[in-house]
Amino acid sequence: MTEHTIVAATGEPRTQHSLMRDLRLLGVMPGETLLVHCAMSALGWVAGGAEAVVRALLDAVTDAGTLVMPAQSSQLSDPANWRAPPVPESWIGIIREGVPPFDPRTTPTRDMGAVAELFRSWPGARRSLHPTCSFAALGPEAEWITAWQSLGEPFGDDGPLGVLYRSAARILLLGAGFDACTALHLSELKAWPSLPRIAEGSAMTVDGQRRWVRFDVAAGYPDGFPGIGQALVRQGVVRTGRVGSATCHLMSMTAIVDAAAGLMAEQGAPFG
Repeated sequence: MTEHTIVAATGEPRTQHSLMRDLRLLGVMPGETLLVHCAMSALGWVAGGAEAVVRALLDAVTDAGTLVMPAQSSQLSDPANWRAPPVPESWIGIIREGVPPFDPRTTPTRDMGAVAELFRSWPGARRSLHPTCSFAALGPEAEWITAWQSLGEPFGDDGPLGVLYRSAARILLLGAGFDACTALHLSELKAWPSLPRIAEGSAMTVDGQRRWVRFDVAAGYPDGFPGIGQALVRQGVVRTGRVGSATCHLMSMTAIVDAAAGLMAEQGAPFG
């Protein structure tokens, strides 16, 4: 969607204050811990762009709350697994040798959107140390949320998602669809403990030296997330409203992870 199209479709500019008002009407509460997935173009034209959106979210949770966003950097994943687009086999070794190692301060996000990319470098924000599947957080619980994330189970119980699951956090899909809802990967692990494993790797700094580190991760099946999300909405565990021009979903992380895991178990595993 071009900016021209967004302007034409927006009745009046969205602002930090109007977005914060809409967030409060949706039910975002002061002091809460909130995991946000944002598609900024869905909000309409925003005066101040991504900065205004981040400020509105911080205003909504207040200094007593904690804001969390995905900070994934798939450009550091193993190029042997790339499919969108794939690269020539002759490039794989060159990429593995040449890509800069993960650095929580400088490594940009990829395909996370302008809001998440700005947020990961926001003053005071902390970032977990997984080279491809990190999270950024700001607020009183940020250090605890980002403290640990294993290479092999970045979306598991021991990482940021597990901490959020146990801490009464909520999820806000701010114009984003359920296909972006990272917490549903935790549901997959709960529903299907024997998920297939995929060989992965990434450039990291180990003992002060750049190294290509190999590990394996559980396969994910996000193609099924939109259908799961629709079922969750029908179950009534999701609050739906509008922020700016965007249809948004607000939900308890514990409730939707457990409900989604139940739905996934009923459907059966999508692998043999």
